[in-house]
Amino acid sequence: MNSAVKTVEHLGRGPLGRDELAALVARDIPPGSFVNLGIGQPTTVADHLPAGSGVVLHTENGMLGMGPAAHGDEIDPDLTNAGKMPVTELPGASYFHHADSFAMMRGGHLDVCVLGAFQVSGRGDLANWHTGAPDAIPAVGGAMDLATGAKQVFVMMTLFAKDGTPKLVPECTYPLTGLACVSRVYTDLAVFHIDRGGVTVVETYGTSAAELASRLEIAVRTLDREP
Repeated sequence: MNSAVKTVEHLGRGPLGRDELAALVARDIPPGSFVNLGIGQPTTVADHLPAGSGVVLHTENGMLGMGPAAHGDEIDPDLTNAGKMPVTELPGASYFHHADSFAMMRGGHLDVCVLGAFQVSGRGDLANWHTGAPDAIPAVGGAMDLATGAKQVFVMMTLFAKDGTPKLVPECTYPLTGLACVSRVYTDLAVFHIDRGGVTVVETYGTSAAELASRLEIAVRTLDREP
């Protein structure tokens, strides 16, 4: 886990790209964890887990021991993740019924899940399955099971929507996936930790904590304790 005791501002680096963000998340997953990677951007985390980390990846469609994405001759059309993307398997990988997979998710057997989001509130509420727009296609999948069943929920998202509005908000306005479930938010501009005390910015990329605070509608704290 990131053990920083002072907010780090990377003013000369950022905003982060997709792979850079995935590498940050992979860095913070504790060795030996059982982890589910949500559909979309979170799946890229699999490509950045260091060899020997002991992290075991779980998929909701029934696989334990998933490896990085498959390419070229590695592609097996029968071997995919929950997002139907071709993946590899690691030694010792196993397969099981969809119902058993959801039992693992709901039973508290996953240490971490990594999900995308439309919005995250200042108390860790998650909205990631529907924008509420009349023409939007709802896609809840296993997100509610993961949000409530995993011991920690990490979110990957851009900090601001295309219209410039923050996605880290005082209250979610989109339909909720889970209440007070998100512990960390990884974005292109900053990494945030969320607990009962509120939102703390741990690292920034291409901007300062003060600049971010001026653009957000919620209060964010900084780490200021020296090592």
